[in-house]
Amino acid sequence: MTSPHEAQVETVVKVGGRLLAAVEYLDAVLGIAAEAARARRLLIVPGGGPFADAVRAVDRQIGLPDGAAHWMAVLAMDQYAHLVAARLAGAVLVADRREIGSAFDAGGIPVLTPSRWLRDADPLPHSWDVTSDSIAAWIAGRVGARRLVLVKPPGIGQPRETVDPYFAHALPANVATEIVAADRIEALRSALSRSG
Repeated sequence: MTSPHEAQVETVVKVGGRLLAAVEYLDAVLGIAAEAARARRLLIVPGGGPFADAVRAVDRQIGLPDGAAHWMAVLAMDQYAHLVAARLAGAVLVADRREIGSAFDAGGIPVLTPSRWLRDADPLPHSWDVTSDSIAAWIAGRVGARRLVLVKPPGIGQPRETVDPYFAHALPANVATEIVAADRIEALRSALSRSG
C-alpha cells in the first residue's frame, strides 16, 4: 500500500540514452511525455547513453571489476536524468518513492536519479547483461506501475531484440511492456496515453 507521499505511478517511461544521437527525437519524446503527464502519472527513468558508453570504453580499456562497472553505469543514468530534467518542462529530479509522490503532489513530472535507490536495495546482478532497460523494469515493479514503455532510438530492429538479456527476469509479470521507436510519434503518443 502506498502512503499519500508515495503516489501510484501508472506508467514508467524509460527514455533511451541513445536518443542523444538525434536530439530532435529526444525533444519530441519529452514533449509527448509532458503532454501525457497532464492526464497520467508518469515516471521517467533515464537510460545511460553516452555516459554509460564512457564506462564501457574504460571497462574495455582496463578491465573494471563487475561491481565498479555496474555502479559507474548506474551513476551514468543519474547524469542522463539531469540532462532529461533540464529539457523536460515540469520535470522534478527524484531519488525514491516518497520523492516521486511529492513530485506528483506538486504537479511535476518525476525524473528518477536511480543510483541511491539501487545502491540501497542492490537488487540486480552486476553485469553488462543488466542495462537501464532491466533497471526500468525493476523500478516499474517497485512503484506498482501497470505499464512500462521503453523508448528506443529511431530505426530499431525487432523491438524484443533491443532489450538486455536480463530484462525478462527483472520485469514483473503484471507489468505490460511496450517498446516504441522515437520516430514513431503517433505510436508513442498512443502508448503514453493508455492506462493499465
